[in-house]
Amino acid sequence: MVCKRSGFTLVELLVVIAIIGILIALLLPAVQAAREAARRSQCTNNLKQISLAIHNYHDTYKAYPMGNWGCCYGTWLLSVLPYIEQKSLADMYVGGGYDGAYTPAPPRYGSAENLPVTRTQVPAYTCPSDSNSAAPSLFNGVTFHNYVGNFGNTNDGRTSPLGTDTAGNPNRYGGAPFVGMNVRAADMHPNNVPPSVKFSDVWDGLSNTLLFSETVQGKSGDMRGFAWWQGGCHFETYLPPNSAEPDQLQSASYCKMNDAANPPCTVAPDVYQQTIAARSRHPGGVNAALCDGSVRFFSNSIHLDTWRWLGTIRGKEVLGPY
Repeated sequence: MVCKRSGFTLVELLVVIAIIGILIALLLPAVQAAREAARRSQCTNNLKQISLAIHNYHDTYKAYPMGNWGCCYGTWLLSVLPYIEQKSLADMYVGGGYDGAYTPAPPRYGSAENLPVTRTQVPAYTCPSDSNSAAPSLFNGVTFHNYVGNFGNTNDGRTSPLGTDTAGNPNRYGGAPFVGMNVRAADMHPNNVPPSVKFSDVWDGLSNTLLFSETVQGKSGDMRGFAWWQGGCHFETYLPPNSAEPDQLQSASYCKMNDAANPPCTVAPDVYQQTIAARSRHPGGVNAALCDGSVRFFSNSIHLDTWRWLGTIRGKEVLGPY
């Protein structure tokens, strides 16, 4: 008698494998899109949390926190910590700053006294869509993050006018929720400290003014996202979101264009004329929080004039729909 075996031929097996491969190829983009949607949702929640923390700060001190204390003595990140359940971390920082006070010639963010704070990766300041969020960037042991404060529609030094709008009119600085004290530690005196902004100073309306946006954690020593430091805590609306135009950074050593993962950059004309665009790793745009605590996703294609107007607190521009 002949025993006949049943089974797949080699051709049939290859066909099945090919079909499985095609199905995986079709499903993979959908899976990746779902994962990115979840990451973007987490990023939105982070921005919501820190923008509401600013409201709690304002309720306590009747003003927004300072954007930065000089180059290296604290930024708004420190001020927000007590209101995102990180007060113990804020209390460890030597030199104060989160309560609106200052100490002449305090230790810097990277000092031995302050490293226990600044080497901490704060989850609420980190967007999971950034490829560096799982293994964050470090600079001398200090961490990078993904959110930056609105310093206005021109540059870090509040130059006005700077450039023109799309109709050729001068682009004038129209105020911002955050201002920086861009002086040396030796000059830290009340007469040198710009006044903090209050809700009542936001003439354009809290729902029409940007408060925070995303940034990217720079790679290979690029300093974007290094937000414990003055040069990494801010963004301006001079450039649209994820612009192909270069950010203007403080120094050539902070701009690492040899790494293709970094956005374009160049060197600013001087230390106080840095201009950094809102940027993210999300496809198509950035998440940003408004001064009323709401969070929206802004497309890269938003009209430049509208984006700049959203960056001002007293420009009195008529926004229209966006």
